[in-house]
Amino acid sequence: MQLPNIMIKEVAVYHPENVVTNDFYIEHFQKQGKNIGHFLEVMGRKDRYIIDNKQENTITMGIEAAKRVLEKAQLEGKDIDMIVFSTQVPERTLPTNAMYVHEAIGAKNNTIIFDSNANCAGMTLAVETTSRYMMSNPRVKKALVVGSDANSLISNPEQEITYANFADAASAVILEKTDENTGFIDALYEVDSTNKDNIVYPQKGFSQTIGNVEHIEFLPFDGAMAIPVACEMIENLLESNQLKIDNVDAFCFSQFALSNIKKIQKHFNIREEKIVYVGDEYGYTTTSSPFICLYEGIKHGRIKRGDTVLFWTIGAGHEMVAMLFKY
Repeated sequence: MQLPNIMIKEVAVYHPENVVTNDFYIEHFQKQGKNIGHFLEVMGRKDRYIIDNKQENTITMGIEAAKRVLEKAQLEGKDIDMIVFSTQVPERTLPTNAMYVHEAIGAKNNTIIFDSNANCAGMTLAVETTSRYMMSNPRVKKALVVGSDANSLISNPEQEITYANFADAASAVILEKTDENTGFIDALYEVDSTNKDNIVYPQKGFSQTIGNVEHIEFLPFDGAMAIPVACEMIENLLESNQLKIDNVDAFCFSQFALSNIKKIQKHFNIREEKIVYVGDEYGYTTTSSPFICLYEGIKHGRIKRGDTVLFWTIGAGHEMVAMLFKY
């Protein structure tokens, strides 16, 4: 029996209204005796959206992104058979964050819901996992995948790598079964757990932390070490699907560091117009960043129906995901 194809029907984004520019962070770290001008250039930062009120958080942003994508797809909550909520900064661990989305959109009682956490690689992994699950489960015809992180809650004011780099936003996609020759193609993973203690939160684990507020601990390390492996992953993914780099119409990469994107671009000699970069406007939104790229690429006409899109992202530890979709 031929498995159905899984397409991205719609994608939407939500971010706080509050914009914080580089000037704020430059002044902030100057008071600590640090000049972060070069850092901001390497990371590709200019503006970022940061929550500045007590009403917004990971769940509220995720709900708003979910409502927006349903409206774009002309669907209602009752049309959704599965909800997956990807986050590394959950507002709640009990119940699931997906539970709040389920209630807010008026989803059915038999809708499958759960949270997923693969840190910055999370939403890409969630879309891949959901796509494969939909192929095998005849009951799931439409799925909602939400990626949302209120990163400013845990960013460390003494570390520019988080405080001046991370930002707050959410993205949501509708996945739908289709008989058309489009949608999910394939994905590859790579994990190196030897670096598991470089980025940690809570620093001492929940068993030693409950009742004490902590910031994320982000130890210095050479993030560029992952780029050769990332390039090999992309090469293997393309080869196994009889594609070449020139067959890819658009690239939606992790927005963690512009310098890393440039290294991948140079390795493959990718044309500038094929790479969607949003890190100068959105900052680094962690789990949702590749799908904010997709959203902006579609919005500005750089990604069209039928285009082959390659996603690549990296999470703490590290774990990397490369995924192909025919949009």
